[in-house]
Amino acid sequence: MIYGFTGVTNFEELAKIFTGYKITLFGAQSSGIFMGILFIAVGFLFKITAVPFHMWAPDVYEGSPTLVTAFFSIAPKISILANMVRVFIYSFYDPTWQQLFFFCSIASMILGALAAMAQNKVKRLLAYSSIGHVGYLFIGFSCGTIEGIQSLLIGVFIYVLMTINVFAIVLALRQNRFKYIADLGALAKTNPILAITLSITMFSYAGIPPLAGFCSKFYLFFAALGCGAYLLALIGVVTSVISCFYYIRFVKIMYFDTPKTWILYKPMDREKSLLLAITLFFITFFFLYPSPFFLVTHQMALSLCL
Repeated sequence: MIYGFTGVTNFEELAKIFTGYKITLFGAQSSGIFMGILFIAVGFLFKITAVPFHMWAPDVYEGSPTLVTAFFSIAPKISILANMVRVFIYSFYDPTWQQLFFFCSIASMILGALAAMAQNKVKRLLAYSSIGHVGYLFIGFSCGTIEGIQSLLIGVFIYVLMTINVFAIVLALRQNRFKYIADLGALAKTNPILAITLSITMFSYAGIPPLAGFCSKFYLFFAALGCGAYLLALIGVVTSVISCFYYIRFVKIMYFDTPKTWILYKPMDREKSLLLAITLFFITFFFLYPSPFFLVTHQMALSLCL
């Protein structure tokens, strides 16, 4: 539809065409362009599991092999967000679309936080956690500023590190039919190193300082305040506090619960252990020297926004 109404598909040409051009649903010349961009936005939101296009995610996460679930949690987030920045910031930037992503951000954060509280299965909880984190990432995207895009890039990097870490642990534990959160009972006694690793990752997911997850949310909320989106920042803080309940529940079960049947988990292989060590190092010590990464993301944001 966009090609039919404009005659071009190149991002730079589209950006020139839409500079100062008002796109509305009921405009005589722009209604087709509006619908084309809307279809693209819906497709992206569906693939990235943003509310209200998230319905498929929990069942697919639960029913897929764990390796496939890990891929769903990481690869589409990176590729779709990169494409969305190019399309909706570089080519089609308009307050109308920013309002759409503003709504999706709020809805994803609220639903992700509340729905995850009722989950007992690990992969379904991680699915709703992923939906919630999409909402946090959309905070930076909704701002549309250089600081917002920079915070989005920082958030994606840290989210990928935390997700790789937690799925490496889930893959290691799935060898023993690990399915429910309650199966982690007394893991601190049977495998204390794995328990402390998972605990640090969950604290980072929850945004507990000084871990990397806190730095990610801090810069996203700071970007929201900088562009005047106070509601986004407020809802982000509230949903982060709510999410502490189900993230810290992992720690409570591992350290304080006694399981009905004790499960002795097999030792992790060398590859997963090395992967866990690298990601845990970045999650734990990111706050000590983040300047090089901030410089790189700032340059990337400048190249995308200017």
